Amino acid sequence: MKFLTIGALAASAGVHVETVRFYQRKGLLPEPDRLPGSIRRYGQSDLERLHFVKSAKGLGFSLDEIGQLLKLADGTHCREAAELASRHLASVQARLRELHRIEHALQKQLEACKSQQGNFSCPLIDSLRELITVS
Repeated sequence: MKFLTIGALAASAGVHVETVRFYQRKGLLPEPDRLPGSIRRYGQSDLERLHFVKSAKGLGFSLDEIGQLLKLADGTHCREAAELASRHLASVQARLRELHRIEHALQKQLEACKSQQGNFSCPLIDSLRELITVS
């Protein structure tokens, strides 16, 4: 593989150039040296690392968690990586439970709305007003 400019690297990974720069500022992607009078060139390892970050983001890992995974990426820290992934899974499961709670509450409110006939105040709007006064 030939060396890539930042634009070609970003395009190859399916991200924007500013995303590459952002990941560099966050320490997730190294910034290659610039030879005098030339532009920075990125190699295969940079592209692979960028794909890794993108994949981890797709699974919902935070940038801090991705940084931790990158530190464990030499293949000898499987247990530590699994522990991090287990914590992340527990967080995802907790968010799913909360989303299901919200889903059921909204379904209940929509059913109450559908059951109203005539000129009555909206049960959904009323319940949201009640939540504001209780908070």
